[in-house]
Amino acid sequence: MKRKLLSIAAALCFIAGAKAQTSYGFKAGVTFPKVTASSENISVSTKTSTSFYLTGYLDAPLAQNLSIQPGLSLQGKGGKGVSVNGFEELGNDGKLDLMYLEIPVNFVYSIPTGNSGNFFLGAGPYAGLGLSAKAKTGNVKVDIGFGDDGLKRFDAGLNFLAGYRLSNGFLINGGYGLGLVDMVGADGGSLKNRVFSIGVGYQL
Repeated sequence: MKRKLLSIAAALCFIAGAKAQTSYGFKAGVTFPKVTASSENISVSTKTSTSFYLTGYLDAPLAQNLSIQPGLSLQGKGGKGVSVNGFEELGNDGKLDLMYLEIPVNFVYSIPTGNSGNFFLGAGPYAGLGLSAKAKTGNVKVDIGFGDDGLKRFDAGLNFLAGYRLSNGFLINGGYGLGLVDMVGADGGSLKNRVFSIGVGYQL
């Protein structure tokens, strides 16, 4: 399943790169991630922490005002006040720092506003691989890692984005990432990523 999703994303990137009038862009900014823990009929969210993201992407027109934007993104995720194994509350000092390398494929619709630029709205899937996973409680830091002894390395979900792009290529944007993959695989419980982001960028 993981290989199929990554293969589809890679194919979309190739198709988009071959399209005429393809442009290139990059975005960077701040993320405000948290994780949602659920067990049986109970669901709670951690407090948000602060991290960052860096994204490079292609913009290939599909129709008037509609384009596809496959990309490659470094995404900081995690949350405050969560225990990876038991979901216990750790207080304000408890923090989970996660870093992922992701392939987003967004469909973006632009709304022109004259010569000044355009608003844009978008959504699409993403697939990601975990690079690092660390937990901190007080002065104690632990490298949780990914794999059999840590969190699941693969993540996937949906992206939602909106922003404004000036005619000179500069843009401001906000986004939300909805993780759909359980990071722990615990019996009767799950842990999933949720990420708000804001940032700036430039599209050639």
